[in-house]
Amino acid sequence: MSEQDKIQLFENQPIRAAWDSEQEEWYFSIVDVIRVLTGSSNPQTYWRVMKKRLNDEGNETVTNCNGLKMAAADGKRRMTDVATTEQLLRLIQSIPSPKAEPFKLWLAQVGRERIEETIDPEQAIDRALETYLSYK
Repeated sequence: MSEQDKIQLFENQPIRAAWDSEQEEWYFSIVDVIRVLTGSSNPQTYWRVMKKRLNDEGNETVTNCNGLKMAAADGKRRMTDVATTEQLLRLIQSIPSPKAEPFKLWLAQVGRERIEETIDPEQAIDRALETYLSYK
């Protein structure tokens, strides 16, 4: 997979994402999404428990989630479970959160922006600059 790491912002909270140009698919860090949707102080534990529960229920979405090396908070690249947009939408249904519907709309916007950036690469540069300046 040729990955392009990016930070996507949902309600000013970072979510690690990678674009696979071969598959033309976004991969999102599941623990980042869980942290944003639940406000959990330990999203890794939340994901581990949720993954076991979904596996026990026979939910195949969990078994189809892959691991991908992404930049961690300390700057090192570590394996983290990731999901495609479709997988993520299925997982979100299992997370009781009032932010679930706005998150689904946000995912649609991220996809639309990627299509626009493919058509006009200058938009990608403008978005990257905007994100960089928002961290200052």
